[in-house]
Amino acid sequence: MAMNQDRIKLLHEVLAERVAIIGGPYGTFIHGQNLTAEDYGGGVFEGCPEQLNITRPDVIAEAHRGYLEAGADIIATNAFGGGSIVLAEYGLQDRVHELNEAGARLSREVADEYSTPAKPRFVAGNMGPTTKSLAITGGITFEEMAEVYRGWSAGLAAGGSDLLVLETMNDTRTIKAALIGIERAFAELGVRLPVIVSATIELTGTMLAGQGVEALAVSLQHAGLLTLGLNCSTGPEFMTDHLRSLASLTEFHTSVWPNAGLPDEDGRYRETPMQMAAVLER
Repeated sequence: MAMNQDRIKLLHEVLAERVAIIGGPYGTFIHGQNLTAEDYGGGVFEGCPEQLNITRPDVIAEAHRGYLEAGADIIATNAFGGGSIVLAEYGLQDRVHELNEAGARLSREVADEYSTPAKPRFVAGNMGPTTKSLAITGGITFEEMAEVYRGWSAGLAAGGSDLLVLETMNDTRTIKAALIGIERAFAELGVRLPVIVSATIELTGTMLAGQGVEALAVSLQHAGLLTLGLNCSTGPEFMTDHLRSLASLTEFHTSVWPNAGLPDEDGRYRETPMQMAAVLER
């Protein structure tokens, strides 16, 4: 645990000095590997990325190494859909802790391979919005949602994550339930990790549940977050004003990792790496 606290201290030092870079997506990488049902451990598990943390850790490690070699300071665990709600679609709801802990341990091992005193590398245990929302889809209670994130975050913390990320969040009520679940996991494990909240904003200028960034910022002022920011959404160009608002409304660091613009009618993202880099540099 002392090592973990040392890395957290280092993370704060890095963020105080410069912009830290987080690694890229895992879904697109995985889809480019032409995996079969066998890679997932059988047809019933096919398409479940978190299952690959156990059945094909080499694939996930390759993604990690690519992002680290490109200069990433932080790599995210392969755990975007690692909550019981999503894993239940594959009959894996009873393996939440196992799959998330395995993913975090794998990320930890690869990050440690690349970490140096001059450039430490960190692991972010990432959690997506699930397929349910308290304000949008219903079908789940606040307490049930908190329990989903308690189990999810406990596995990621136990596996050696340096921080936790709630990403692509679209509803502040769900965020609040998730943060309560995370706090419960910390209490059970006797640890405390920094937490990032990253929302996604639609072309309407609000989250799917209707809240704007001002409401998001005010509702989370109490949360003691490491950063509050945006990811995915409409691409970097349309995020600028929202990010400026978030940065001015809170004392947290601000984070951003956008899509490559908006997809066309075929689902393809047209912005080139050079276009993305130019906007993100600004």
